Amino acid sequence: MGCGAIGTQIALAIDSGKIPGTLTHVYDTSKDASSSLVSKLKNKPIIVENPHLLSSYPVDIVVEAASQEAVRNVAHSVLQNKRDLMIMSVGALLDESIYDILSEACEHFHKTIYLPSGAIGGLDTIKSVSDLLESVTLTTTKHPKSLKGAKFFETSKIDLEKITTQTIIFEGTAKEAVSQFPANINVAALLSLVGVGSEKTMVKIVADPNTDKNTHTIVAQGKFGKMSFNIENIPDETNPKTSKLAILSAIETLRKYCSSGISIGT
Repeated sequence: MGCGAIGTQIALAIDSGKIPGTLTHVYDTSKDASSSLVSKLKNKPIIVENPHLLSSYPVDIVVEAASQEAVRNVAHSVLQNKRDLMIMSVGALLDESIYDILSEACEHFHKTIYLPSGAIGGLDTIKSVSDLLESVTLTTTKHPKSLKGAKFFETSKIDLEKITTQTIIFEGTAKEAVSQFPANINVAALLSLVGVGSEKTMVKIVADPNTDKNTHTIVAQGKFGKMSFNIENIPDETNPKTSKLAILSAIETLRKYCSSGISIGT
């Protein structure tokens, strides 16, 4: 579900055999995007006209690589059809009502939602000390072009075109960040879900016209001590809002889902 940069790379990984699975159906709100994706594949999946149809066929898992809105509209029906689900637009789960509904559906229908680590590392470690955490902060630095189109700029007076030096454009909670930058800051949502929650995870977003990377600096403190992670990602060539690591993480999550044998890490 979603045939943009992430969906295309996942599909190519399946088609090449890197992910030992079979891609059966695809959907995108843009028929051109769906057709473009299918044209790149040796093994042609069926293009469906409605996202709800993806889980109506005998498949094991549906992959969402579309938007937070897609999660809100389709995720429950996927679980209701007794399919597993992988979500890339994790920010949708910071809406507590959505999270609760999907969590209950997982239990009721005995299905699992998979959330790849995305553009950051260290989630396993943070999750392991979640009961001892006191604070988590995230500083994300991106080129201004990677932030264009965010909801934040509909009301902000900041002009990305005029930024010439490293500039802090947002400071607030993860919940606020995900709401204002829905396509840019899924890492904040993931941190919230494994750590101290979306109201206590603090986020700073920095626009830097002199960088060619998406950089995420995470600092977590608590009764266990202190840990910090710094991840520098190269943006995807076709969509600068997406880090290559986010795509690779999604591919690895699916590869692990479709494989048997020794499993390393959680």
